[in-house]
Amino acid sequence: MKSSFLIVLWPLALAGADLSGTWELTLRGGGAVDSSRIEIALKDGRYSFRHDDIEFRGAPEGSRVRFDCIEGAKPCGVMTVDTTATTMTGSGDMEGIPLEWSARRPATPPSSGPARHEFAPTIYHRQFSSDKPPALRIFPGDTVHTTTVDSGGRDANGVRRVFGGNPLTGPFYIEGAMPGDAIAVKFTRIRLNRDSAQSGARVVPSALEPWVLRDQPKTENFDSTWTLDRAANLGRLAHPTPRLKNYTVPLRPMVGCVGVAPPGGEAYRSGNLGDWGGNLDYNQIAEGVTVFLPVYAPGALLFVGDGHAAQGDGELTGDALETSLELEFTVDLQRNARLNQARIESPGYIMFSGVGNSLPDALQHATTGLSRYLATRYSLNPAEVGIVLGSGIRYDIAEIVDPKVHIVAKLPRKLLEGLQ
Repeated sequence: MKSSFLIVLWPLALAGADLSGTWELTLRGGGAVDSSRIEIALKDGRYSFRHDDIEFRGAPEGSRVRFDCIEGAKPCGVMTVDTTATTMTGSGDMEGIPLEWSARRPATPPSSGPARHEFAPTIYHRQFSSDKPPALRIFPGDTVHTTTVDSGGRDANGVRRVFGGNPLTGPFYIEGAMPGDAIAVKFTRIRLNRDSAQSGARVVPSALEPWVLRDQPKTENFDSTWTLDRAANLGRLAHPTPRLKNYTVPLRPMVGCVGVAPPGGEAYRSGNLGDWGGNLDYNQIAEGVTVFLPVYAPGALLFVGDGHAAQGDGELTGDALETSLELEFTVDLQRNARLNQARIESPGYIMFSGVGNSLPDALQHATTGLSRYLATRYSLNPAEVGIVLGSGIRYDIAEIVDPKVHIVAKLPRKLLEGLQ
């Protein structure tokens, strides 16, 4: 919401209260919601702050503080705000458009330091949205131990707790996270908590030539239920055909869904994905991996779900080995990160997520993210970026069956050790 307006702060609860310091501000009006972190400074008896590249300056006048908004030297609008030591609320107008103002001081972390939270979900969501109420508020550095149901809504005991469609645990509100920041979600524990899974049984049409799909014979009464041998770390069909009776796959539990509230107040079903994360279905999001996500709403609102016991690249049958999970993750905050897509880091790789309407679109987005990272992190020029990517980049086809395609571009950390 970038425009000019005049704001009058009228402290009723605490006349003359010192407003200097950090505030989390949200402006609502004209069909838009704009949230940001502002720093109000007090110098020589005058207040000043910047919001959305606009400067506000003013001085106390008795029981009021009048801020002049400076953008092209044209003040516009008036707002009256009631204040306490920790909150500001009010209403007014901007260029004739009704506007609501709310702000609060950031929550203060406990003096005891980072906490570990045991969270047992009772409500699950099937949308990534900023409209969902926080299930738990945590501070940067905190750890959450929780569980997820499978994509069909079944828990660790195989009991259906909610309708299917990738039900999500959360959302988790990260105190201090504001638009323009990024959160880092490190999965310190991703474990199976039951001995069964369900998968798809036919390759999706988009991955086959049309004539092959047309001529395939039908398979009747095929059972794609899996038995998960956690002790041996192997999965096998519970009722295999004779040809598959000795077929086993190694288990590698992973999180299919990890995402935050999308930008602009948008809401997406939990099967969707984008720069905000979501149903990424990338089989490298396993224990020990950190997922970095852009923040688009106050608190970020982190959702997790869609556990897989194992998955090949692309989730080729539409479902991996779908099961429930026990999870533990630690969340940290990076202020003013200006990240515009998911970044994934493992002990071996730096990875960027590219989501698009086609394989070329997704590849371009993933490659662009990695290129920007090299230019920003290592100050490489375009030729130097080309040398590094041309000699070392790797691509994974993460997802091809959901509404959009997901490609991951990655570089081995070993190669980056040689950069100055």
